[in-house]
Amino acid sequence: MIKEQYDLKVVAALGVNENNFQKISSLKPHIALLDLGLLTQNSLQVVKSVMKKFPGTKLIVMDIVPVQEEILEFVQAGVSGFILKDATVDDFLRTIRSVAQGNKVLPPHLTDSLFSQIVERALTGTNKAGLLKSVRMTKREKQVIELIADGLTNKEIAQNLHLSTYTVKSHVHNILEKLALHTRVQIAKYAHTSEDFKTIADTITLLDD
Repeated sequence: MIKEQYDLKVVAALGVNENNFQKISSLKPHIALLDLGLLTQNSLQVVKSVMKKFPGTKLIVMDIVPVQEEILEFVQAGVSGFILKDATVDDFLRTIRSVAQGNKVLPPHLTDSLFSQIVERALTGTNKAGLLKSVRMTKREKQVIELIADGLTNKEIAQNLHLSTYTVKSHVHNILEKLALHTRVQIAKYAHTSEDFKTIADTITLLDD
């Protein structure tokens, strides 16, 4: 598929048992595509090893459906792009060309999100806490966070705030997106342990419901 493109050239295709480091060292490719589905060892460690030995080669990892924390770790390790299991041919080629031009390419479903900003800040050395202070959150979402931290279920939160359970679920979904988390437990832990949240509770930009 890549060989058919006028502006792309495949210099090698390597299997699991071949000496990939030696090949990369001798061929010095501009971009390396790493199929994580073929690895039998820790994917992140492989990525770190490749980037340490070959900082001049841009790395794109493929065949994954990663969670946000894993993507952040891969980006911090030096990965330039991601091609997921459900990527189209156009997505595949677009990612390669964009990375070749020096861009960082996140999975499509995470672009234009708070998480993409967190990745950007991580690359520039700004911590996540600093970014969270600028999150725009509604008063209702702040209330839901506090009630989740108190251990209430969605149904109990709905009764407490005189809302439907569906509306509470919607608020929880929005909170997860804004804080780049994925579980209620993480929301509760964040509210309990983060000094950030105590500060944000007073200084956060609060919108109407």
